[in-house]
Amino acid sequence: MILAVLQARMSSTRLPGKVMMPLAGAPMLVRQIERVARSRRIDRIVVATSANPLDDILDKTARREGIAVHRGPLDNVLERFLGALAAHPAETVVRLTADCPFADPDVIDETLEVFQASGADYASNTPPHRTFPKGLDVEVMTAEALRRAGELAASDEEREHVTWGIYNRPEVFRLAYHSQPADEGEVRWTVDRPDDYAFTAAVYDALYPSNRAFTSDAVRAFVRSRPDLLTFGGDRRA
Repeated sequence: MILAVLQARMSSTRLPGKVMMPLAGAPMLVRQIERVARSRRIDRIVVATSANPLDDILDKTARREGIAVHRGPLDNVLERFLGALAAHPAETVVRLTADCPFADPDVIDETLEVFQASGADYASNTPPHRTFPKGLDVEVMTAEALRRAGELAASDEEREHVTWGIYNRPEVFRLAYHSQPADEGEVRWTVDRPDDYAFTAAVYDALYPSNRAFTSDAVRAFVRSRPDLLTFGGDRRA
């Protein structure tokens, strides 16, 4: 069983409520779920949000899409993941974030393939020198590694960032990484700021109506056809 845990909250400090902002007529959270669900390897998706009343809307939205929800501490995301795993037992856990609405199901599956082939405890496509755009991040770990991280957690970084205590302990956990030939580590497709959202909305408005399963290559081609978007907000976008 491969469980994808999609973390989400309404109380983002830089762009509050971003995961419910509309993209092509539906909340960002819904668009993210659509894309993750196209993975051929993930068996189940769970949204991990907080028990804060502000996140009630995320609970309702995910359940309306037929997606399970686990709620836990606002400031301890690791505990939320452990709770989601306890409620939905699995051998493998995939960590994803709901502010990445360009999630690529092929990249998710490729990272899972690297994880499985390597026999690692943890694998990601964000090695020390990342090659994938920010916003296509995938982290995969064994359920045992996640539980062990919970036992070892002794800092705010470990509790907030979930996998911090895994990839910073190579003496404890076996690590593997997935890279691509193209160096796109400076490309920004995540949503943290108003300009990120404006960029993402423009891409969705252009691509989603004709192909709901538009690919990363389609995003690249569209952005390159629009000089005004190439460095939108001061960041490289393709």
